[in-house]
Formats: sequence, C-alpha cells, structure tokens
Amino acid sequence: MKPSISYKDSGVDVKAGEALVDSIKDIVKETHGVEVVSNIGGFGGLFRPDFSSYKKPVLVSSVDGVGTKLIVAFKAGKYDTVGQDLVNHCVNDIAVCGAEPLFFLDYFSTGKLDQKIAFDVIKGFATACKENGCALIGGETAEMPDIYKEGEFDLAGTIVGMVDEDKLITGSSIKEGDVLIGLESSGLHTNGYSLARKVLFSEFKISDKPDGMNQTIGEALLQVHRSYLSHIRKLKKVDGVRAFSHITGGGIIGNTKRVVPEGLQLKVDWKSWKRPEIFNLIQKTGNVKEEDMHEAFNLGIGLVVIVSKDASESVTSILKEINEPAHIIGEITSA
Repeated sequence: MKPSISYKDSGVDVKAGEALVDSIKDIVKETHGVEVVSNIGGFGGLFRPDFSSYKKPVLVSSVDGVGTKLIVAFKAGKYDTVGQDLVNHCVNDIAVCGAEPLFFLDYFSTGKLDQKIAFDVIKGFATACKENGCALIGGETAEMPDIYKEGEFDLAGTIVGMVDEDKLITGSSIKEGDVLIGLESSGLHTNGYSLARKVLFSEFKISDKPDGMNQTIGEALLQVHRSYLSHIRKLKKVDGVRAFSHITGGGIIGNTKRVVPEGLQLKVDWKSWKRPEIFNLIQKTGNVKEEDMHEAFNLGIGLVVIVSKDASESVTSILKEINEPAHIIGEITSA
C-alpha cells in the first residue's frame, strides 16, 4: 500500500494557523471600538459605522503592499516594523483625500508559517492601527510552500475610511502661484527598495555603518513609514489649503501631479531641503542619475501640502507649533 500523505506533509500546517489566530486575538481586539461587531475568526469582519455626523458619507479605500522592503526585513531578521509600514502607507493614501480611517484588513502569505514572525508582523499592524485610530477587523494567513522560499513572506493590506462628500479633497481649487510645503519623511518609507538594495548591498552589509551615517544600513532602510494623519487633520481645516500629496512610488513630481488640474504644473526647488544621508549614499554608491533619484525616491519629503500663498504662513505656523519642520519646496505654475 502507498503511504498516506497528509496536508501537513504537503507543507501546510492548519493547526499552526489556528494557533496563530488564537495568539493574536488579544492584540487585535485592542484596536476595536464599539463599531466593531465581532472579533477576528469569522468569515467576514463586521463593522457598524456611525453616519450620524455625516450628510453625504463617501467611503474611501486603498490597497497596497510593502514591496521589496520585506527583503531588508528578511536580511535583518526584524519583522515588527513592516506591518506598521503597511498600515501607515494605506492610511496616508486615504487621508490625503480628506478621509478618516475606519478599518484595516491584512493578507499575510508565506511558504511555511513561523508563528513568531507572523505574530511580530501582525503586532505591527495592531500598533499602527491603534496609533491611527482604526480597527484591525480581519485578515488572511496563507501557507503556500511551492510559491515562497523558506523564510520568505509577502504582505498586502486594505484600508477603508469615510469622508463627507463636500469635504473631499481633490485639488480642483489649485491655482497658479500656490505654494508647495513639504513635510519630512523618515527615510525611504516603502518605495525605491529595488534600486536601493541593488546599489547598497553590492558594496555594504546590512550591519555596516558607512561614513557620514549615524545608523547602520539596516536601521536606515527599516525606518517606519510615517503616518501624516494627525498633520492632515489639523491642516485641512485651514482656509487656503488646496490639496495633499502622499509621496510614494513616482516621487514628488509623479505623485503630486495627480492632484494638479490640467493646464498647471509643478516647479520644485530640489535644493530647498536637506536630503537624509541614506539618499546621498545611494546616489553616490550607484552613480544614480538625479532624474532616477527623483522618480524612485521621496528624497526626504513624505507629504506635500499645496496651499495658497496667503495661507502658507498659517500652515507653517501650525507645523511649527507641533515641532514639525516645514519646507517651502516649490510652487504651482502654468503649463
């Protein structure tokens, strides 16, 4: 008789997945408010939104991943930050539209489930959800041994938020002469890692601390993607604030032009702020052209606020009050 082959023999451990769900229930529940109807474990996440303060509520959603920043996490053996990266990235994407985040769903896929690693990642989701005031209401953990190599995994996440229709921020009011104010990033955030890894790991180890750097390569590359939700909440109330741009893949120009009306364009002063040293190291080590740096990286600016010239002083004053450096990085001109 042929020997019996089990699901576990094929590389999928159902009991390990069930144990993971049990281990994360408490940290996930910490993100729940009264709007969440049930804890994780069901077929769907249940959320009861409060529409009482909305006239014409609009749901705003976004989905994203962490990209090849995960490979840096694999090299460093550090897994408690990439979950935060993903939540904050998704939150920023809907916050620039004027939306408040409601809930987040994650997808964690791997070759063989390591409960400790998965717990650290999901704990990162929960940490960022709590910081952003949104609920982690569900997710999916998938073991796929024939797709991923040992020790590898991938992440994706979906955020859902809400905004009143008349408070949507679209950039339609942007005019010639408006000012671009940049808020600093914490580093690469979650973009440009394919180029950064190709350049840096050809000459450095993840534990190296090159001249001029106050961090190791790994520490610099694993800085958590910032959430700008609290800044946007304050600034969107200012009369004269036209739009926000979350700087991700495509850089400052590629992202900000998405909210600029036809017939207008961006004029950026690339020397108006000091780039974090990690970007200088990448450019020097790889002899990367300036235009490629503009396209691949945020270069130290994670959020752009587009404001009327008259409102620029009010915006910079508010940012100064919360100890947030503000950089006038350019203006809107006619095309």
